[in-house]
Amino acid sequence: MNHDAASLARMLAERIQTLARELLPTGFRNGPHWRCGNVAGEKGQSLVIHLTGYRAGGWYDYGDEAPAYGKSGDALDLVAAVLFQGNRRDAMRWSRNWLGIESREGHHLPIVRRPVPRRDATQDVDRDAQRRRAQARQIWHGTQADISGTPVEYYLANRGIDLQDLGRMPGSLRFAPHLWCTEVRRPLPAMIAAICGGNGKLIAVHRTWLAQNPEGIWTKAPLQFPKKVLGGSVGGVIRLWRGASGKALGVAPEGESIVLAEGIETGLSIAIACPERRVLCAVSLSNIGRVILPDTINEIIVAADNDGGNETAGNALAAACRKLSEQGRRVRVAMPEHIGTDWNDVLREDQTTIARS
Repeated sequence: MNHDAASLARMLAERIQTLARELLPTGFRNGPHWRCGNVAGEKGQSLVIHLTGYRAGGWYDYGDEAPAYGKSGDALDLVAAVLFQGNRRDAMRWSRNWLGIESREGHHLPIVRRPVPRRDATQDVDRDAQRRRAQARQIWHGTQADISGTPVEYYLANRGIDLQDLGRMPGSLRFAPHLWCTEVRRPLPAMIAAICGGNGKLIAVHRTWLAQNPEGIWTKAPLQFPKKVLGGSVGGVIRLWRGASGKALGVAPEGESIVLAEGIETGLSIAIACPERRVLCAVSLSNIGRVILPDTINEIIVAADNDGGNETAGNALAAACRKLSEQGRRVRVAMPEHIGTDWNDVLREDQTTIARS
């Protein structure tokens, strides 16, 4: 019997739990899904394979860098993407054997990944980094610089952050009315933040996709990953607020103290509460200890989230502070009192208290 592509895909889908584990053994089970970094088998969770229900065998790679043949499809497409760089004819031959349809020896063929020819892995990494940085710059220069009256301002206001209180809009934030979102495969409104390296040049962008809820209030879009970074952000920061000096970070006054936050909303909440302070956003907890700062900065206040004794987060925070201290700077940690809160929660709670009084 000559099984066509559709029938092979259906049979593979019936055994997708076994197939996914064999094709991508570095992945992991997450409820009704098998997750992995990509079709190359790297660690991560951007690639999602449906294991149960009517969608069993279907998959999608939410990563920005997935090749066209490794983006989505059925179970047969998964075999083609993982083993044969998208070649469905080779995938059909392999699948017939794996399913026992055409196996002369009566057992499955071993999974042997076709090697991807590479002249120089280092050059490939460099080219990829350059391409992502170019994409980040293209997004930044194609967005709306004035965020007044845009969904960005309304989203932040809904988080208790009234930018009008600062007297000006942060120049590191912009609005993109239609920014492509791979998770839903269509453009969505987004808040864009510039991540700059130690020399002040843009090295990456932080994207927060936005949406209106049924009440018409702007919030984060209901996505699995509503926030993503494009470009290499290690060592970079989002320069949210210049503080009392009003000077650029590169020419910060000698002996200046700064506040270093993990997230944008946390950093802006600090700027609202303490506008005299320079506030920077490190984007992630792991990057706090890697940020590149001028020698004139001699004190850093890390605006940390209260993770309630989470050992992993606590160790990461301690490691970050240790790295900053090794640079000869004084380091202090400012953390909200209540477990499970950040400084944006504190700002909104204070606003609620004032409104009730």
